Amino acid sequence: MDIQNTIQTLSKELNQHNYNYYVLDKPIISDYEFDLKLKELQNLENKYPEYFDENSPTQRVGGTITKNFQTVPHEHRMYSLDNSYSKEELVDWEKRIQKVLGEVPLEYTCELKYDGASISITYENGKLKRAVTRGDGFQGDDVTNNIKTIKSIPLRIKGNFPSTFDVRGEIILPFAGFEKMNQDLIEIGELPYSNPRNTASGSLKLQDSAEVAKRPLDCLLYFLIGNKLPFNSQFDGLETARQWGFKVPKEAKLAGNLEDVFEFIDYWDIHRHQLPYETDGVVVKVNSFHFQDELGFTAKSPRWAIAYKFKSEQVSTKLLSISYQVGRTGAITPVANLEPVQLAGTVVKRASLHNADQMEKLDIRVGDTVFVEKGGEIIPKIIAVDLTKRPETSEPTKYITHCPECDTQLVRGEGEANHYCPNFCGCPPQIIGRIQHYISRKAMDIEGLGGETVALLFNNGLVHNYADLYELTVEQILPLERMAQKSAENLVKGVENSKNIPFERVLYAIGIRFVGETVAKKLAKHYKSIDALSQAALMDLVLVDEIGDRIAQSVIDFFENKENKIIIERLKSYGIQFEIIEKVNPNATNKLSGKTFVVSGVFEKYSRDDLKKAIEDNGGKVGSSISAKTDYVVAGDSMGPAKLEKANKLNVPIISEDDFMILINES
Repeated sequence: MDIQNTIQTLSKELNQHNYNYYVLDKPIISDYEFDLKLKELQNLENKYPEYFDENSPTQRVGGTITKNFQTVPHEHRMYSLDNSYSKEELVDWEKRIQKVLGEVPLEYTCELKYDGASISITYENGKLKRAVTRGDGFQGDDVTNNIKTIKSIPLRIKGNFPSTFDVRGEIILPFAGFEKMNQDLIEIGELPYSNPRNTASGSLKLQDSAEVAKRPLDCLLYFLIGNKLPFNSQFDGLETARQWGFKVPKEAKLAGNLEDVFEFIDYWDIHRHQLPYETDGVVVKVNSFHFQDELGFTAKSPRWAIAYKFKSEQVSTKLLSISYQVGRTGAITPVANLEPVQLAGTVVKRASLHNADQMEKLDIRVGDTVFVEKGGEIIPKIIAVDLTKRPETSEPTKYITHCPECDTQLVRGEGEANHYCPNFCGCPPQIIGRIQHYISRKAMDIEGLGGETVALLFNNGLVHNYADLYELTVEQILPLERMAQKSAENLVKGVENSKNIPFERVLYAIGIRFVGETVAKKLAKHYKSIDALSQAALMDLVLVDEIGDRIAQSVIDFFENKENKIIIERLKSYGIQFEIIEKVNPNATNKLSGKTFVVSGVFEKYSRDDLKKAIEDNGGKVGSSISAKTDYVVAGDSMGPAKLEKANKLNVPIISEDDFMILINES
């Protein structure tokens, strides 16, 4: 008997049966017969380990333990989607598209928006290589061992596929499986899970993949990305992915115009409740990949796709009390404490009241019956009061005048929506919040240190600001509650490793008001170092791309604060990265310095990304749209007619990729 051939034949047969059952929903053998074949394969692999394959069907049962999930950068960034809540907003979106593309006929792919956990899976030579969570879009956690246990995800694909590509999908937990999991928990006296989405997301980070294998997770694919893909549109991509063996929801539809899109939305707004899994809207994508390339991206989202969110669910409940939270910037947020009520798959006990103006507008009072909605926001909000049920003894709500934590009198600046506690240096929630922000995933990403531990360190007098983290010792941490030797060592090690975090993330981490991730990157790229930024004048800051008066003034205020200056100097002494480390490109030149290029069309010698990189490597700047400041348009085949018209109108020179190559090769 040829053992290797027998193992390969069994593996192939079992993979096909998995596909029949979990993707096609058309099994041709019984579960018992399948289990017998799987057992036979397991026995052969155990007896002949030299023929082991990491993508064998036997690996779907799990058993691998992952203590720490490695952070992996995405080769292709995972963007988020802009949301819309009305058909008018979709019409406006199409108008924005047509401004870029011109009056060209457009097709759209309509897909249901699945409510789960996003995943990016890399395939190499037809085999599953790696699976990474969305994370912050730039990087995520490697959860490959757990993903392999999900039966609807092919370990090998079939057909004519490129050597390397990524698939994007949503890991979901169907209602039936979720309800069975909860029933099993209730029977053994455990608390049930709150909702399918959070349970699916949490499952991906379980340390034991055998536990993941027990959960009836599913994966619905919605996008493929890579070089030399054998199709030119989103809809064809979905069809091809289905042929390769991926589970692509059959509900997706090609729409010839917005009227067809509206018809799709109207149908699923009614029929979505018949689906076996959660969906909260429709994703509309420009179908043509060429047009997608022309439209490009904003800082956060693709311009060629938008999510239409179905109308939010509403419930009524009683307002028991109002409490006030203090954020890291000192902003006061009023919170409604509610009689617990079921809403959109979760039990809601609290809802944001936003600010004093919103409370006054609602005329909300303790004891009121209120309507609660969970729409595009994660946190539920109160949208109205049922005045017919208001108690006769009801008293108008008076907004607090002093900080609930440090009793400092609150301030409210002109034009500001929120009240603030000005006690920057002495208000505990502000201090704890700033440190929690500093250690967060998108900032310094300090392993072994979470929000609760930060509060514990502060309350025990071990840290008073984020610079104090770098002086912590294992001996200081050990006496704290729930701290063992290994935990303390991991915390100190995590703090030490944060010294390698690049400047743009450090700049985001130090918590300058209004300076989010995108602004931090722009400021870091422009000023190169914390010293240059700290000395910048207001007018100089305002001239930086996308930096307005409010952000500029906030930066000035931050560096004028005496305590902030001391903390920055301390961080420098600990070796924190306060300068951009420029990557040296041996082929880089300044030939295109001061020149702005816009890239449009399809090219033969370059990919669009390679062309943009060549521009930047030679000192040029890549613009997203043509303006009077554009020096050249590099045009390939099928250049957008709107861009062509605008370039001609503004007399911007249009050059080919050959002309561009001559330009950068000139001495």
